[in-house]
Amino acid sequence: MDIASLLGIILGLGMLIFGIIDNAGVSGFGRYLDYASAIITFGGSFAATLASFNLQDYISGLKSFTLIFKVPSLNTREMINKIIDLSNIARKEGLLSLEEAAADLDEPFLKKGILLVVDGTDPDLMRAIMETELISVERRHKTLIGFWDTLGSMGPAWGMIGTLVGLVNMLYNMSDAGAIGPAMAVALITTLYGSLLANWICIPVSNKLKADNDVEMMQKEVMIEGLLSIQAGENPRVIEEKLKSFLAPKDRVSDTDESAGGEE
Repeated sequence: MDIASLLGIILGLGMLIFGIIDNAGVSGFGRYLDYASAIITFGGSFAATLASFNLQDYISGLKSFTLIFKVPSLNTREMINKIIDLSNIARKEGLLSLEEAAADLDEPFLKKGILLVVDGTDPDLMRAIMETELISVERRHKTLIGFWDTLGSMGPAWGMIGTLVGLVNMLYNMSDAGAIGPAMAVALITTLYGSLLANWICIPVSNKLKADNDVEMMQKEVMIEGLLSIQAGENPRVIEEKLKSFLAPKDRVSDTDESAGGEE
């Protein structure tokens, strides 16, 4: 589990609760709970988002919330090391030996690429096939990200709608001066709920999904370049240096270099 996402959501809620209790006290916490405001804001936001997507994408978008808590099973450096291992196997035993090595891989994209190499697929055709799948994966990811971006934009909008509804009711009762303050407070709660939906949930989820998508796309690009290099018969050391260019400078030290440094 990605503890950062869980911790961020919990801390965000904790800060809100602390601010409410510090200003209004525990007894005043109920002032911030209003079911009509919640129905208008949350119900309206989710309904408007439903109208923006087909049902399947809407359900997939809701389910994607759990993805922010998952840690990628393989990081980019590990992926590069795995490709280098495959290149060593291919260099020593030939490309056909990769078919047996592919059976032990858990990454479907990499396994598919290896089988294309083993089958002797033309390099240009292989790149086209792999990049087409990469584009398709990214398109699905963008649909999920778009769900949270849409929901995040609907929250403040429907919060404002709820506020306007409350203000209309307040203006109809201006003759009762004692009711103006509470009515205004209830009207503003919908704006609060809308801001919470957007800034506490939707924007962080969208940002996390975007970050995960960037990492996955980079890993798949590493796989494509690595497999094409293996197919071309390039030296494993050259392949390693090529693939390390995808990494930040601080992450480019290879395991071999670390071992050599430790011996000194």
